[in-house]
Amino acid sequence: MDVLAQQVAARLDAARVARNRNDATSELRLLEEVLALAPDDPRALNARGMFALASGDAKLAQTCFLKATKSDAEEPALWMNVATACRALRDDEGEQAALERTLDIDRLNFMAQLRFAEMHERRDNQVDATITWANVVQMALQMDRRPPKVEEALTRGQAYLLAHSETSAKNLEAAFGGRLAAIGGAAKRFSACVDYSLGRRAIFQSECAGVYFPFLPADEFFDRAHFPWLINVEAKTSAIRAEVLALLADGAEGIRPYVRMDKGGPETKWSDLDGSLDWGACFLWEYGVRNDAVCAKCPETAAMLASLPQNHIPGKAPSAFFSILKPGAHIPAHTGVTNTRAIIHLPLVVPPGCRFRVGGETREWRVGEAFAFDDTIQHEAWNGSGETRIVLIFDAWNPYLTSEEQELLVDYFALTGRRAPDGD
Repeated sequence: MDVLAQQVAARLDAARVARNRNDATSELRLLEEVLALAPDDPRALNARGMFALASGDAKLAQTCFLKATKSDAEEPALWMNVATACRALRDDEGEQAALERTLDIDRLNFMAQLRFAEMHERRDNQVDATITWANVVQMALQMDRRPPKVEEALTRGQAYLLAHSETSAKNLEAAFGGRLAAIGGAAKRFSACVDYSLGRRAIFQSECAGVYFPFLPADEFFDRAHFPWLINVEAKTSAIRAEVLALLADGAEGIRPYVRMDKGGPETKWSDLDGSLDWGACFLWEYGVRNDAVCAKCPETAAMLASLPQNHIPGKAPSAFFSILKPGAHIPAHTGVTNTRAIIHLPLVVPPGCRFRVGGETREWRVGEAFAFDDTIQHEAWNGSGETRIVLIFDAWNPYLTSEEQELLVDYFALTGRRAPDGD
């Protein structure tokens, strides 16, 4: 280190000591001596700029910081200081230019992203503020350990994004509400698009552990228009409900735990339901085989099922059963094995507090209101009541399959011997 460098370093060290003991007079004198010796030294200029900021002279601070960047243009801390001085001067253009230069050097500079978000929010640039606050939130969430300042920024960012989402939702409802109501079910995909863009829902993809039929739409709940015969199913609700309640009253042997795992396996999300009647089932049809004993006790239900255009695959389908969920029981999130089918629910006994989620949509079952869904999209069920919930569940072809594709699948299943378990 040459003599000049030693003199600069010594005075900068002495200035730091003076600052630490709150001796502003000595600190300023030492900084001026350094700049007299090395007027272009970026460390000295930065220190003088910081002193000016602390003294309330933002203009001098800006001059010092900008001069420092001419000697060390790749140091992001200097550009951040320029931005701070510009902010104090209400020089929005200067602040933005300095922050952009910082991010050109280091795109992952958290403080630069935060200052950008604050600047756009302050200037009421809602689109840019939303983007930059989203960057801040994403960066903060990826940190294993967040310092208090980062935690505080995360909280502010999330609050801003939530408020923006709520405002946008109100604006969109005002703009599109009437049109969407007029369109009805045909607006489902657009509504999901809007909700996803506002962060109000996630998009779930079809996940098949078995036979996956490509290029079918991944509907969570199918449009009722695909199943014109649902109205006939619903018309039998009272009769079917009476039959299942009679079964339960008789303590029918056909009622068994739905989850029956092989012994010796590891703990899984199904372990709590394994062998438990918390989730019970009574099958009328199972893998294409009719349970004559149960059907004989439930003639109205059996006749209704026989009248439907179900997916008849010898040894494989249809399946139909009463799903019996005890009070407080929870069926964990899971997916089915093939998207070639639709699962239909006919709610029969539904106490308050029972819910069913498919993908991003959660519904309450309503007695007598049937619906169809794709069980290869993640789904789960809750009985939050103190009473038993009962639903008739059966399967049908995925409505997007053509009759030719259905015939081909029947032959395919016959040749491969594939079997698909039921839904819930």
